[in-house]
Amino acid sequence: MVPTSYYVLLSAILFTIGVLGVLLRRNAIVVFMSVELMLNAANLALVAFARERLGVEAQVIVFFVITVAAAEVAVGLALLVSIFRTKRTADVDEVSTLKG
Repeated sequence: MVPTSYYVLLSAILFTIGVLGVLLRRNAIVVFMSVELMLNAANLALVAFARERLGVEAQVIVFFVITVAAAEVAVGLALLVSIFRTKRTADVDEVSTLKG
């Protein structure tokens, strides 16, 4: 049986990679993927702690987080396509003003 600390360590590493992706990358698609990576890292930690406590409450929360994340991706990609049609770029720095 794998200790919970390994899952938490993996979750922390994935969350750190996600934070670095949000802070360092300028492409909007990469930023969205990094946010999803952070959400999944939090989900992994929740499931690991639920497994340790032998409860299902955290797994229900994870189910709802995944549902909200799917909705967020749909709305985010729709906004990205709309912005790309008008600005012809997916660079976050170039579309930060949203004028015109």
